[in-house]
Amino acid sequence: MAVMTISTYTVARPGRAEPAAVTVAEAGAGRPFLLLHGGAGPFSFLAFGELLARERPARVLTPTHPGWNGTPRPGDLTGIRGLAELYVALIDQLGLTGVTVVGNSIGGWIAAELALLASPRVSGVVILNGVGISVPGHPVADFFALTPAELADLSYADPARFRIDPEAMPDSQRAVMAANRQAIALFAGTTMADPGLADRLAAVTVPTCVLWGQSDRIVDPEYGKAYAAAIPGAVHRPLAGTGHLPQLETPQQTLEAIWDFAR
Repeated sequence: MAVMTISTYTVARPGRAEPAAVTVAEAGAGRPFLLLHGGAGPFSFLAFGELLARERPARVLTPTHPGWNGTPRPGDLTGIRGLAELYVALIDQLGLTGVTVVGNSIGGWIAAELALLASPRVSGVVILNGVGISVPGHPVADFFALTPAELADLSYADPARFRIDPEAMPDSQRAVMAANRQAIALFAGTTMADPGLADRLAAVTVPTCVLWGQSDRIVDPEYGKAYAAAIPGAVHRPLAGTGHLPQLETPQQTLEAIWDFAR
């Protein structure tokens, strides 16, 4: 059984006076994986991280992006590129090599920006139903206009398994959800896309795999194909019977696809 520990690292950021505190859940030993969560927060990757560390020889690190779950955020850390730079600095500080970066949703956007930074410590990048690019005719769903029930309908192949009732939550949990929505808006904006990102991705040289849940209606399968097409040499792999969060909905299928790529 993989034992998970929680650590907080003070990460010096090149060119920035103020370091950033990053809370990281860690489990396992072996090939290093950095799991970057989306707007839902770190809970969306924690169980998958434990599964990966339990079933494969993997050291899994799942950070909480500063500003999510009530964590502190330096005042000048307000963009996706800044988060990517922060995680390159974290990898450097920990002395990790051969890192596979896996990002889901907003985390996929961070992973794409991280690929552009071309750290020699990163051996591969997996974009898992990521956002961030603009695809004509295939916009990212308007997250801020959706109720939790509508968000579930668009996010999962089997929404009934994942519906939540905010009114049944304790006040503290609702407050975290509200704060996380503010963090999403701050870092990703209301459109969750950078119009120039797709063109910039032509400069990516790190091996990249684009995994895509085919039932996703937040960012549909055609959006996923466009993401892969924007990155030279990227592998595109559809994931059947799953939506926007494959690591939650079909974790075993997702684990095997990620491990096959990393290996």
